[in-house]
Parts: sequence; C-alpha cells; structure tokens
Amino acid sequence: MSRPLLISDCDEVLLHMIAHFAEWLGESGYDFVLDQPSFMNAVRDRATGQPIAQDRVWPLLDTFFIEETHRQNVVPGALEALAEIEKVADVVILTNLPDEHHAIRVNQLAACDIRYQVVCNQGGKGPPVRELIARLQPSVTVFVDDLAAHHESVAEHAPEVWRLHMVAEPKVASVSPPAPHAHARIDDWAEATRWILDKLRAGPAAE
Repeated sequence: MSRPLLISDCDEVLLHMIAHFAEWLGESGYDFVLDQPSFMNAVRDRATGQPIAQDRVWPLLDTFFIEETHRQNVVPGALEALAEIEKVADVVILTNLPDEHHAIRVNQLAACDIRYQVVCNQGGKGPPVRELIARLQPSVTVFVDDLAAHHESVAEHAPEVWRLHMVAEPKVASVSPPAPHAHARIDDWAEATRWILDKLRAGPAAE
C-alpha cells in the first residue's frame, strides 16, 4: 500500500467551465440555459429558442477546449484545498476529454498553478478509477466529480472509494440533486477539504 489518493475531476470542480462556455456560445450566436444540468438541452438556437441538435453540441465543446480554455478560472478555494490534501495524499486529475486534448489540459492546469498527473477518459469513470487503484495501490481513495453518472460508475467498479459530489457552478448546483451513488454532496472547497481529509484518514469506504 502507498499513500492515500485523491482522484478529482477538473471542470466545475477545480476550474469553472460552464459559465465561460455559455459566454463564448453567446459570442458565437447561441444561448446557453445555465440552469440546465444537461448540455443536451442547454444549448439553444438564438433565432428559435430551441435546443440545437445533439450532434452539434459536442463539436462546440471540442472547439471550446481547443481554443478557449484560457477563459476558465480556478474555483475559489481549490488551490488551497489541493495544497492541504497533497500533504497527506497523492492527487490525480481524471478528466473526460479525448486523449489528443491531454497536453492542452495539462498546460491549462499548469497555468493555474495546478500540477498533478492528468488522465484523460471518455465514458464512465469507474474503469479508469479501478485502473488507477490497481497501479498506485493507495491505502484509501477519494473521488470528486460533478456528474452523478460518474459516481454511479465508480460505485459499480470501485465501491471501496469514497465518493464526493461537487458542483462548483451555483446556477447548475441549484438544479442538480445530490448524486444517489455519492457518499456526500458538498459544493464548497473549504467544507469539502475537511470531509476529504477525514475520509483519507478513515480508511476505505464500506462496499
């Protein structure tokens, strides 16, 4: 066994993204309904007010991540939290982006003074969490993410992991219920840090 491990998502956990994506969409002729937890219904055609076709949403997100990541800013308290947590645990950032965006994300985080291993993934995060645990052999693992689906995936593939649901964008947080498969929902890093440190000291979650 090695040190405890924190596996953290990036967007709306460490970096604000949705508000900046909405701003950029507005400049590109679209509206983004910020109180929608799903991208599939949130991006609207300004002329009609209707959600755009799903196959148009992902190319817009892809363009944003390639060209506009400089817009994103650090979630308040995230840097202080990571500095405290890394004293007792390793930190890995698990982000759902294509592998070709890995360098962009690493450089973006480094520009924000966030320098940890970055792992890209597509799909549910349970399998890569299982792989990280197999490789690093942590004594205990905490997983933080804003999407309920990823907590369900981690609960299925790595049930011993402590799972914290965090949504840093207040407007989205207000319409996002707590993830059923997370152990807790905390949207503030100061409180989340205390919870994470407690779990890192407590040992693995009950399966």
